[in-house]
Amino acid sequence: MSTTASAVWNNCLSFIEDNIQPQAFKTWFLPIVPLKISDKVLNIEVPSKFFYEWLEEHYVKLLKTALQKELGEDARLVYSIRMENRFGNKSPFTENIPSSNRSGMLPQQVDAPYHSQTDLKNPFIIPGIKNLQIESQLNPNYSFENFLEGDSNRLGRSAALAVAAKPGGTSFNPLLIFGGVGLGKTHLAHAIGVEIKEKYQDKTVLYIAAEKFTQQYIEAVKKNTRNDFIHFYQLLDVLIIDDVQFLSGKTGTQDVFFHIFNHLHQNGKQVILTSDKAPVDMQDIEQRLLSRFKWGLSAELQLPNYETRISILKNKLYRDGVEIEDDIIEYVAKNIKTNVRELEGAIISLIAQSSFNKAEITIDLAKEVVMKFVKNTKREVSIDYIQKVVSDYFQMDVQTLQSKTRRRHIVQARQLAMYFAKKYTKASLASIGNQIGKRDHATVLHACKTVDNLSFTDKQFRKYVEDLSQKLSL
Repeated sequence: MSTTASAVWNNCLSFIEDNIQPQAFKTWFLPIVPLKISDKVLNIEVPSKFFYEWLEEHYVKLLKTALQKELGEDARLVYSIRMENRFGNKSPFTENIPSSNRSGMLPQQVDAPYHSQTDLKNPFIIPGIKNLQIESQLNPNYSFENFLEGDSNRLGRSAALAVAAKPGGTSFNPLLIFGGVGLGKTHLAHAIGVEIKEKYQDKTVLYIAAEKFTQQYIEAVKKNTRNDFIHFYQLLDVLIIDDVQFLSGKTGTQDVFFHIFNHLHQNGKQVILTSDKAPVDMQDIEQRLLSRFKWGLSAELQLPNYETRISILKNKLYRDGVEIEDDIIEYVAKNIKTNVRELEGAIISLIAQSSFNKAEITIDLAKEVVMKFVKNTKREVSIDYIQKVVSDYFQMDVQTLQSKTRRRHIVQARQLAMYFAKKYTKASLASIGNQIGKRDHATVLHACKTVDNLSFTDKQFRKYVEDLSQKLSL
C-alpha cells in the first residue's frame, strides 16, 4: 500500500466521517483498505461484492465529493474485491471493479471489468443507511441477576461477567461454556449479550442457535449468496452461538464458521459458544476449529450442590412472589438433583397443584408432587450413584474403586464405572475422570474402548455389562 494512497484515503475518511452517522462510518468505511493511486485513480479494497454494491447504492455521491476534494474533478475510483475461487483452486483471486457512472466518475478500464447486471441481495436484513440495526435475538429475562452463583458455576459466571465488561478485550476469547442439559448454559450466554447491549449500545450483538446458523448457511448456498452470508457475520461485534456441537459432521458449515471465527477473532470481536461437551469430547468437528475453541477459556457448568439448589429455589419463589416454608424448600432441593431446569420445574408444579386444588403447600403435597415429577422425568443418573452401584456389584467400597491399585478386578470395575458415566450422564470425559479417582480424560476414553472390546470377546465381562445396565436403568 503506497503512502500516497493511504494519505489521500485518510483525508477522504475525515470528510466522510463528518457527513454520516458514526455507526454507518464504522460499518461501511473503516473496513476499506487503500491499495494504490495512479493518474488520479484511487484503488481501494472492499470485503465483498455486496459491500461494493452497498457503497455504490448509498454512498457514491459522498465518495465522489470526498475524492474530488482531494484529487480534482477528474478523480476516479476502482474497487478491488478478493473473490472466492469456485473452480478447484482454493487460493482467492482479485476482481477489480470501476465505480459506476452514477458517481460522475468515468469508469477506469481494468483487466477484469464487472459485467453482471443482477442486483446482489443480502439474505439478511441490514436496514439503515444511518445506523446498522441487527436484531440481537436476546432474551432480556436471562440476566446475570437471575443466574445464581455457586461452586458448580462460579468459573463460568465470573468469566461471563469479565467478557460482558470488556467484550473482545480479555483472554477469554472465545468463551466456551459447556455442561449438561438444564444447567444454565443458554441463560449465561444470553446474560452476556444482554449486559453488553446495556453497556455498549453501539455494539452489534447476535445470539443464534447452531442449528439455525446451519439452516441459514444452506439457504445462502442455494441462493448463491455465500459471500453475503459471511460478510453479514463479519460485521458483528459479538457473536453468540448456542449448542455449537450441532455443527458436528457438517463440513461446509464448519468451514464457513472457521472463516467467520478467524475474522472476528483477528479484529478483536468477541465470540461466545455453548456446548453440551468439552472440546476434547466433541466428535466430527474439524481439528482446526477445535484448536480455536481452546484459544480462550472453556468453563464447565456442573450439577448444583445442595446449598446452590436451595438458593435457586428461594430466588425463584422470591421472583414469583410466593412464600413456602423452609422445610418444604429443603425437601425439594434434597430430592431433585439433576439440573436447574428440573428443580424450577418441580417448584412450579408444586405451586400449580396448590393453586388448582386450592390446597395449602405442605410437606405431604411436596412429597406427592416430587414423586410424580421424578417418576415422569427422564432422570440423569449421577456419577456418584454409578460408582456406588458398580462398587456394590463387585462387593467393594467406592474408595477401593477409586484407588490407584492395578489389581485386575478393581481396574475392570473402575473402567465399567467410567463407561456407564459416559453412557448415562452428560458429564465431560475430564469431569468423569476427575470424579472417579482423579484420572484424566485419556484414561476415561481408554476405559470406554476397553469395555467395548471386552464386551465382544469376554463372555463373563459381557455379563457384568448386562447386569449393571439393568441395575442402572431401573
